[in-house]
Amino acid sequence: MEQIYKIAIIGLGYVGFPLAKLFSAKYPVIGFDIDRNRIDELLHTEDTNSLPINDRMTKDNKRLDLSIKNGCYLTSNLEDIRHCNIYIITVPTPVDEYNKPDLSPLLRASESVGTVIKNGDIVIYESTVYPGATEEDCIPMVEKTSGLQLNQDFYAGYSPERVNPGDSQYTIEKIKKVTSGSTPQVAKIIDDLYSSVILAGTYMASSIKVAEASKVIENTQRDVNIAFINEVKKVLDILNIDTTEVLSAASTKWNFMNLKPGLVGGHCISVDPYYLVQRALQAGYKPELTLTARKVNNSMGYYVADQVIKEMESVGCLLKQSKVLILGFSFKANSSDIRNTKVIDIYTTLTDSNISVEIYDPLVDRSKVRSQYNVELITRHQLLLKTYDVIILAVKHRFFEEINLRSYLNKKGFVYSLQNNELMSSNDLEASHE
Repeated sequence: MEQIYKIAIIGLGYVGFPLAKLFSAKYPVIGFDIDRNRIDELLHTEDTNSLPINDRMTKDNKRLDLSIKNGCYLTSNLEDIRHCNIYIITVPTPVDEYNKPDLSPLLRASESVGTVIKNGDIVIYESTVYPGATEEDCIPMVEKTSGLQLNQDFYAGYSPERVNPGDSQYTIEKIKKVTSGSTPQVAKIIDDLYSSVILAGTYMASSIKVAEASKVIENTQRDVNIAFINEVKKVLDILNIDTTEVLSAASTKWNFMNLKPGLVGGHCISVDPYYLVQRALQAGYKPELTLTARKVNNSMGYYVADQVIKEMESVGCLLKQSKVLILGFSFKANSSDIRNTKVIDIYTTLTDSNISVEIYDPLVDRSKVRSQYNVELITRHQLLLKTYDVIILAVKHRFFEEINLRSYLNKKGFVYSLQNNELMSSNDLEASHE
């Protein structure tokens, strides 16, 4: 099998683009995305001049090639990846409105690869799926489109993505990678390929199904554990016991998992469990714990809003005359990712109670929030001109630590911090700044 790798990355989102940049340091890489706007966005959001000059010039070395970024060529033309021999698919795997797995982006990507794949080529999937999806759903699409046969004409692998958006410590090359292949020989080739760029090393699973299952339970485990802490918070709130203090006391035991209550959104923890659920149901088993965890975590945005409303009423706020500021809209701290953010549940619950609500998040793209959620975020300039009855610290961006919340709070107002489980009055804030 040919050892001079020419790699195509299909899907240039939060997983695909960092992976393309990583591989491009060592191999020829073409990043492909069907969305031309995404290509244009990537080409114009970083400084092209930061690239090595040889990476920024065309073969004739006479003019700047504006389609190259971070050493990899970016394109929305499928024909541009025809000469590659490694195809890595990193497209989204969402759920539909009924929380059923939606494999349509993955199947379309498989069909596209099927039109360009050749004898001896390898297709590797990184998108999170349920065990069996690669071999039972995706590869048949490649075979049907290409007319080639797996393990006879081409080969396959699965290496689940482990990208943590917004994390400057655990970047893609510093996270150990699980790999697998459709034959033992191909599994070794794929493992060696990833090992050449992943500094943290790799773990070669015994089969594609094992690799698929390992990924989907990673996030399901976190979902279940966070759901327990969220339920604990609800119980302790009823008992009027400080959740933070309880967790601090419990964490003095060496094997206590010190998780924090909070909103569970994004594309991984709040979505992947549904892929496991789907496969379990197909096998005739109803995973009660997993489903209950999803129910608990999906309720947290509404719960936060209800808690805020109760506190507003207890201090005498007239809901229709009150103004609330929500700080943060992304699904996690220090990230611009707004996929499946549960902050929207806080917003809609408050506005449904006729409360005036504004949201400020300097890290996210306001136009994307507008188009995806029909919500208009305020600007920094608008924030400077206003005060509020309630401030909800929904997402703990580092940026917000520099803000004096007291200056934006009315005299009898209060701050609700979801992460710290704190409810602070304007007097508390004033004292904390003395």
